[in-house]
Amino acid sequence: MTHSPVTVAAAVQKGKTDGPAVPRRKTNLVVLGGSMVIDGGEGSVVQTLFPVIQAALGLATSALGILAASARLVGAIAGPLWVYLARKLGRKPILAIATGFWGAWGIAAGFAQDFVQLVVLYTVMAAGTAAAHAIVPTVIADSFEDRKRGRVVGVLYGGTAAAASVLAPLIGQLANVEDGWRYGFFAFGAINMLFGLLIVIFYKDPGEGASEAQLGSFTQAERDAAETKITWAKVVGLLRIPSYVILLGSRLLSSHLLLAAFGVVLLVQEYGFDTALAATIMAPFGLGYLAGTFVGGLTADWANRLSVNYGRVAFLQFAQVLFAVVAFFATQFDYGSIVPFLALFALVGLAQGLNPGVNRPLVMSVVPPELRGAAFAIFVSVIESIGFAIYTLVGGFLADEIGLKAVMFWLVVVIMLVNALFLTLLYRPYKLDRLTLQAELDSRRDAILAAERAEKG
Repeated sequence: MTHSPVTVAAAVQKGKTDGPAVPRRKTNLVVLGGSMVIDGGEGSVVQTLFPVIQAALGLATSALGILAASARLVGAIAGPLWVYLARKLGRKPILAIATGFWGAWGIAAGFAQDFVQLVVLYTVMAAGTAAAHAIVPTVIADSFEDRKRGRVVGVLYGGTAAAASVLAPLIGQLANVEDGWRYGFFAFGAINMLFGLLIVIFYKDPGEGASEAQLGSFTQAERDAAETKITWAKVVGLLRIPSYVILLGSRLLSSHLLLAAFGVVLLVQEYGFDTALAATIMAPFGLGYLAGTFVGGLTADWANRLSVNYGRVAFLQFAQVLFAVVAFFATQFDYGSIVPFLALFALVGLAQGLNPGVNRPLVMSVVPPELRGAAFAIFVSVIESIGFAIYTLVGGFLADEIGLKAVMFWLVVVIMLVNALFLTLLYRPYKLDRLTLQAELDSRRDAILAAERAEKG
């Protein structure tokens, strides 16, 4: 052993919670972030180039809702499945397959000859993306201590947004190329497979619980021996954590992704811009999202230092109100020029970017390390997917009846304000659930130290 039980216990009790940095954690973020960028690029081919896909295959606006919903719904099944496989086989091979080599399905989607083929292949392709949404947050939680998680999430999601902001206008230019949307699928699918190889070569898994103050100085075997065995009852038991249930409800009310999905189509159909010009809003949106993730992560960590029990909750609530206000001005008025829309969509991106750096750490703060994979699978892959599927399906069909402008008002602006109000319920249980988890981690530390003392006789 490289540590003394007394030293470990004393360090934790005195608040010296930063042990040696988890090896290769920054390298892991780079390769995982790169694969997430390309995953997002595959998805944005449909969102950005839908008007030309619509013309090529003779589709209604509701087809975009079907594509977006099918991609999310498959995630509700695939996300938990990937987490289960990661528990059995390890995170590294699953990340390499699902967020890397799975890009072969993106290449296949580029060969689609009709809407049915496109839906099927695009849906299978999206099943791989679900792995990153569920597993990457657990890698962050196991690599960085609580006080840094907000900014790290901000860096990861901000970096991917920065790359996406560069890719967005390039994808938009494919609208000027015959069958350009097919080439988009081919390119992103091939690059995704390359990132699968990079994950195999460079990714090193940190191990569960490696960043926890109470457990980080112990070996993985010791941490595994102290944690409770994962059963279906334990997973279902997540729903007995009040804070987590409220966060799930808030996630179901998070309709902001609808604006990103239909933003380009909104400008084409409601305000008369051509597809290539309308697609330029995605660049400032991405840059705004980049700024939002950095600002959001840093501010969330600052709010947590200011009030460990209420700071992050208050900031999450503020982020929902801000998004609703900015979305109202970005969708409800014709400014006669693309320039105001560029500025407003930058603000939309910023407001949306505030969320990852605060909601992920909130989940991490109330869920034990071994259950975080399941927690994020439910949080993102299941609940967010179901919510997004509902919003995109309803939004797509309503758009054919009442127009996208009205859809954005009711399904984005109004529902996001309802979400902010709903989060008021989180203040009281979050404090109790956070303290409960800390007590559980303290108990595990004490059990490991007691076992070591018993071994030494």
